[in-house]
Amino acid sequence: MLSTCLAKSLGVPTRGGTGPFQISVVGTLSPGMAPAHTTAKSRACIFHEARKRRAVRVDKLVFMNSNLFSSRAGLSTRQTLIVTTASMGFVVSQLDVIIVNVALASIGRDLHASVAGLQWTVDAYALAFAALMLSAGVLGDRFGARRLFVAGLVLFALASAACGFAMDATQLVAARALQGIGAAAMLPNSLVLLNQSCGHDDGLRARAVGLWTAAGAVSIAAGPIAGGLLIAAFGWRSIFWVNVPLCVAGIVATYLWIADKKPEKKVRGIDLPGQVLATVALTAFVGAMIELRPLGLMHPLVIGGIVLALLAASGFVLIERRASAPMLAPALFRDRTFNSAIVFGICVNLTYYGMVFVLSLYLQRVLGHTPLEAGLAFLPLTGGFLLSNLASGVVVARFGSRLPMIVGALVDAAGFAALLFVNASTPVVALLLPFLLIPTGMGLGVPAMTTAVLGAVEPERAGTASAVLNTARQAAGAIGVAAFGALASHAAGGESSQIVAGVKASAGVSVVLLLFAAVMARRVVESKRAKGDDARKPVSVKCSKGA
Repeated sequence: MLSTCLAKSLGVPTRGGTGPFQISVVGTLSPGMAPAHTTAKSRACIFHEARKRRAVRVDKLVFMNSNLFSSRAGLSTRQTLIVTTASMGFVVSQLDVIIVNVALASIGRDLHASVAGLQWTVDAYALAFAALMLSAGVLGDRFGARRLFVAGLVLFALASAACGFAMDATQLVAARALQGIGAAAMLPNSLVLLNQSCGHDDGLRARAVGLWTAAGAVSIAAGPIAGGLLIAAFGWRSIFWVNVPLCVAGIVATYLWIADKKPEKKVRGIDLPGQVLATVALTAFVGAMIELRPLGLMHPLVIGGIVLALLAASGFVLIERRASAPMLAPALFRDRTFNSAIVFGICVNLTYYGMVFVLSLYLQRVLGHTPLEAGLAFLPLTGGFLLSNLASGVVVARFGSRLPMIVGALVDAAGFAALLFVNASTPVVALLLPFLLIPTGMGLGVPAMTTAVLGAVEPERAGTASAVLNTARQAAGAIGVAAFGALASHAAGGESSQIVAGVKASAGVSVVLLLFAAVMARRVVESKRAKGDDARKPVSVKCSKGA
């Protein structure tokens, strides 16, 4: 019926003839207001909005909703180029989260690195990435997203080259930390570049972000195989050298296709004390977990690390409550849905990235597979996200966030439970079931979790809420590597038995954490109920002939 009204207003022939039409919006009136009357010739149209009666011309309606029409169109050539460029930064940053795990055994042999050294190789990147992401977004707002994005690409390229030339574990860990700083500069600002390219068109922005996310998912899925092929052909150093031409291409493309947009308004300052304390707390705690096994629980460095982490975390909370421009706005954590979704994300990332680290050692050091074979074995564990992410969008649209979060956590827990039965002679084919269940559950729950976080805050805080979520997840991944790595090297006996025991212990901890995540998901509130006069009420729109 609405299409008929629009057609007649534009003079398009219809069964009822042509002629100008007027749309009258009739809403439920508040007490004390006179009811709206309509003519007998009025026709009902499918349109609902809680507003008092007023006449709206069709051409004005079309103009006000022009975004609906433009969003149906595909991205322009220039927008596609911008999406490709921004996605390049996302691809290299996500690729180095996964691809290094395939090279751990080779790095350990070549650089004579212990399990603790390998844990630092993974966590130095994740810690810098997590701790600096919020501040990098603020710097992008102040100095321009393009400048920070290019700076991140430059630093990432230089750090990758340094990783490739590292002569010992210490040099590699330092270069990995620089990589994490570069990734922190790239990731939040790449999303800003996408948003700027699409203007205020929600439809185009959704398409752009969807392509950006898909690029990251593909890089995570292809990372283990690409790493295995590179290591087999050129050695483990090649997984870092390959980043250099990718970053150079991204820098050139950025200057060619993305305009340098100056900040439109004054942005808040950088919370330097909060940034320092957050970095100290994360680094001290993760360091204590990594050194727990080789030094022992009562070693002064381990005890000192834990105490320092607690003091820094306490200081961070106190400073954030009093800061005029805090890194983490305390008001965000007053919402039950926000808190529950953040805890859910922490549990999911901690278990996944911690287990990927342990399984990489298990596949190569216990089962004796080559890096390429290990990469192929990891394919279902990383590639399974593609289908489950697509399914999650459909499920969330129909059932809300709570159900897919609960089901996803339970499926994820079932996958980890299947790893409780592995041993030193388990065939790779027996790992297929858990390697499919884990990403299926995680891929179903994570998009729903993100939707819950964004729906729990006001629109102007959506960016901050997203940054908090990603920071918490990255930090949780680093803690998972530290904790599960300690479990894999804390058991008695030879290296193989230590790793097998570590896989089982890590799987058990993961099951408990994911069951807890399912409980937290039950606390998620689907949507905030509108209050007072702002509540939406069903109304009808009448289309009637007339001037």
